[in-house]
Amino acid sequence: MSRIVVLGDLMVDVVVRLSGPLAQASDTPAEISFRGGGSAANTAAWLAAAGAEVTLVGRAGADERGRAAVQELRAGGVDARVVLDEARPTGTCLVLIEPGGERTMAPDAGANDGLATADLPDDVLADAAHLHVAGYALLREGSRPAARAAIERASERGLGVSVDPSSSALLDAGFLDLAEGAGLVLPNASEAHALTGDSDPEAAARALAPPFDEVVVTLGPGGALWTDGNEVLGVAAVAVEHVEDSTGAGDAFAAGFLAARVAGESTAESLAAGCRLAARAVRTAGARP
Repeated sequence: MSRIVVLGDLMVDVVVRLSGPLAQASDTPAEISFRGGGSAANTAAWLAAAGAEVTLVGRAGADERGRAAVQELRAGGVDARVVLDEARPTGTCLVLIEPGGERTMAPDAGANDGLATADLPDDVLADAAHLHVAGYALLREGSRPAARAAIERASERGLGVSVDPSSSALLDAGFLDLAEGAGLVLPNASEAHALTGDSDPEAAARALAPPFDEVVVTLGPGGALWTDGNEVLGVAAVAVEHVEDSTGAGDAFAAGFLAARVAGESTAESLAAGCRLAARAVRTAGARP
């Protein structure tokens, strides 16, 4: 079995591409568009683009935006097992894109906070090789019990389990307890710092192994590094002349790495695959392929 199950958030992104620095308490001309988003949904979409078998487990509102988001994922090759929530709207995220491609996000979880243990059926795990959990599902109180239960159930079945911490602003060392049972964690350098207090990415990665068996820290234009607490491997980023949009780059890296890993590639090859997909992501407008 080679199917990867991704559990977590599905969002609709309201993307605001600013023409210049944000003018506080005044006007900044911008281009505004609506795109698919959510860390888990993005990762699933990039996994499908990488040729992996992938199932997304999550929630959306039983509204037009939610139904369209699910249809878009399925059209892209994702087996979207998304429950349509009658009580909550589809999650929405305001994404501000600066002229250099850096993004700032303001999310409203919506239906994502209603994720339930029953939303991940046993037959989905039975057909899987790996479970990947977007950290937002652990960080939000409403979805946390379902995310914790998913990690426990996958671990009991002997599946590989990975977690993406998702957001440095929301993290502290307590996240390590929430992610207990995962063998692999994939933070960026800022998230690794938030989890350990160490500003050096390699030192932070070593500090996270244990509790995790493996740690992969993404370094943006610096590439990525992997450690099991003893050995350290690094890989250079793929050169990109122009960054169109950094939204979803970390999700794309995770997808590239996991797709290669589940396909039996080496750690070094998996890191390189992640960097290639991340480079494609930053050249792409929006968070999806």
